[in-house]
Amino acid sequence: MSDSDGPGDLTRGMRLLWRAVGGSRRGPKPGLDVDTVVRAAIAIADSDGLAGLSMRKVADHLGVGTMSLYTYVPAKAELVSLMLDAVDAEGALPHTVPGSWRARTEAWATEDWAVYHRHPWTLQASSRHPLGPHTLRRFDSALRCLAVTGLPEDELVATVDVIDNYTRGMARRSLEAVELERRTGVSERQWWAGHEPLLETYVTAAEFPEVRRVWAAGAFHGDLDSFAYGLARILDGVERRLGEAG
Repeated sequence: MSDSDGPGDLTRGMRLLWRAVGGSRRGPKPGLDVDTVVRAAIAIADSDGLAGLSMRKVADHLGVGTMSLYTYVPAKAELVSLMLDAVDAEGALPHTVPGSWRARTEAWATEDWAVYHRHPWTLQASSRHPLGPHTLRRFDSALRCLAVTGLPEDELVATVDVIDNYTRGMARRSLEAVELERRTGVSERQWWAGHEPLLETYVTAAEFPEVRRVWAAGAFHGDLDSFAYGLARILDGVERRLGEAG
């Protein structure tokens, strides 16, 4: 009965995720179920992050004793796996979105971007968690978005991996800025604006000509959506690859 964030027991975790916990319970009928526990844990993690999540906090949130919570989920590691799988049930499966493979892939990455911002703690979780049905369903859907292109299977998996890691990385950078603004009350743009006089002194055109050129053009103060721009360039690359492969 642990509050560890590690991967936990794989067999036990898979049985919980796939609801393959056989047998009947003795004693009174339980007043809770696994899904209720998971929803409470997600609410706490959304507010306090994974570091602020504990079995005791979940029990207090539900108004039950901590020991009774272990009846449903044996440890925090298994609970986090259940939470990640529950989050992957949010939103439409990308292959069901109308449009071309590109429109569906854009919808998939954009939805993942939104999920990371709704649940920042998902980026704090270890990548080594057992896979549940919702996570695998979403991965299968992502593969189906791109399978119609005819890419070889290894390139298909690699493309999904590239898009997933790009989205995660950009979301992590975005959320760092959100958290800094929350803590300091100063947005990233405001912070940089406050440092411009110093930059004017130290970043000279003689030493950093290209930085000064794009700075003078207003590139650092533009409203270009970096995430959407980068995603579009990745998909441009996929289209070129399709052209090369015929």
